[in-house]
Amino acid sequence: MAAEGHAPSSGEYITHHLQHWQKNFAFEDVKQTGLVDFSVFNFDSLIYSTVLGLLAVFILWRAARKAHAGVPGRFQAAVEILVEMVDNQAKSVIHNEKSRKIIGPLALSVFVWIFFMNAMDMFPVDFLPWIFSNYIAHDPHHAYQRVVPTADLSTTLSLSTFVLLMVFIYSIKIKGLGGWGHELIAAPFGDKWFLYPANFAMQVIEFIAKTVSHGMRLFGNMFAGELVFMLIALMGGGWALTGTGIGLAIGHVLAGTVWTLFHILVITLQAFIFMMLTLIYLGQAHDAH
Repeated sequence: MAAEGHAPSSGEYITHHLQHWQKNFAFEDVKQTGLVDFSVFNFDSLIYSTVLGLLAVFILWRAARKAHAGVPGRFQAAVEILVEMVDNQAKSVIHNEKSRKIIGPLALSVFVWIFFMNAMDMFPVDFLPWIFSNYIAHDPHHAYQRVVPTADLSTTLSLSTFVLLMVFIYSIKIKGLGGWGHELIAAPFGDKWFLYPANFAMQVIEFIAKTVSHGMRLFGNMFAGELVFMLIALMGGGWALTGTGIGLAIGHVLAGTVWTLFHILVITLQAFIFMMLTLIYLGQAHDAH
């Protein structure tokens, strides 16, 4: 992280914590040209998002398996409240009952999965990276680890791109390939042959704007939250170096606790917003222009 034997500066500390554990699989000629960057994989985002996705599926499966008609326990009651909330939102947007049988569970999975990924921000900033650098990578100065997948733009844009693909699938399924194709060139300015190029251009711009904003919104909020936690950690560390234990307790622990409690609302709200936009975009795929 810094030169051996010296404590890192604030800039070095944040820069280190913003680096991904990644690998470039490009061939040497591609690396030299620098024209293609799709060969870089952020292993930390891939691993954490996969594990948390499996955890979300397991919890929902466990709740469904243990569900019964009697008096529900706390776990079943909490999951039932969550399922009812998502189902009500889906009914208000998706009016096709057959589509809701797939889109409803999809929205529920998206909400729980993103909530879990966002919640990784609640871990102490240096806890998981410290475990990784000391017990896995064995290189504290050069081992990089970011534990919040949704603070990685590649993760959030991948999620929003998947939603876009679902929009295309349902647009074709509901309207037919010909109907959707005609909609692409006939809306929003009207079904006139000389307006077809402008209509199609506007449709493409709309799809791109929705997808980018869908992913960027989640990324921006979680990235900002991650930075605040890093600044709080720096504040506490700085006061600790001055020898003022009271400053460490009040400035670091108290500030970290207050921001963590507030952040619970942020991570929940961001998961809900992403889920709602998913439902809205899929609902628009069912509507005719």
